[in-house]
Amino acid sequence: MNVPITSLSTRTETSTTSSDVQGAIAAVAQSQKQVAAAEARVEQAKANLTKADLDVQRYTPLVAKDVISKQQFDAAVATAAAQKAQYLEAQSSLVAQQEAVRQSQQKLIQSQASAAQAAKNGPQQVKVQEARATAAAAEVRQAQARVDQAKLNLSYTKITAPVTGIVNKKNVQVGANLSIGQNLLTIVPLENLWVTANFKETQLEKMHPGQEVVIKVDALGGREYKGKVTQIGGATGSRLSLFPPENATGNYVKVVQRIPVRVDFTNLKEENKDLSLRPGYSVVPEVRIK
Repeated sequence: MNVPITSLSTRTETSTTSSDVQGAIAAVAQSQKQVAAAEARVEQAKANLTKADLDVQRYTPLVAKDVISKQQFDAAVATAAAQKAQYLEAQSSLVAQQEAVRQSQQKLIQSQASAAQAAKNGPQQVKVQEARATAAAAEVRQAQARVDQAKLNLSYTKITAPVTGIVNKKNVQVGANLSIGQNLLTIVPLENLWVTANFKETQLEKMHPGQEVVIKVDALGGREYKGKVTQIGGATGSRLSLFPPENATGNYVKVVQRIPVRVDFTNLKEENKDLSLRPGYSVVPEVRIK
């Protein structure tokens, strides 16, 4: 990013200096042409003045002898005066054109000196531009860091729930100060749901993870959902209870135990678009074991 900017500035300055030199050379040539034309006009005016003076000298004795009229002599004198005025004007124009040539040459010398100085200072100017570009890039990085920090600080002002669901209990009010680890809301999730089916131990002989399950929800009029067995519990429900039963008296009555089996929904997003399924509903799972 830095090099193109520096190169463009140096190239532009060099091009401008070269253009000034070319313009000064053209101005000198044009002024010299104008001087040549002015010199030609001076010579022509001088010749016309010489002829007019000679006419006056010839007419002077003739008018005294009445060979020519007084009117002819006055016309010759007037012509001589006019030619002298044109000669003086041509000389003034020549002097002005010579001064223009001198000024053009002086400007050419100045342009050439500027071009030489620019060529001498070019590398140094490149280094200066590169240093400026580097400093500007550093300022941009600092500004970006401040923007990133401001975005991070802004993100701290928003608290996002980790799951999508329904707020079941709210422990804060608008305007209250919060502390780290404080409970704000209790959210009941509506998407990451599964079924814990307590099957009898006599029903687990042919049951294994991966089998398809049809789940019927009582609260929704027997609405069916698709699922699959993902895990069979490692112990019976009685062993996992808070107070497991102890039969130490010797009296033994066989009680059919129940094993918790986890059933996950396989197409919950499509089948539960209305989010009507709620945690805690009673369901009837039917596992296809064949």
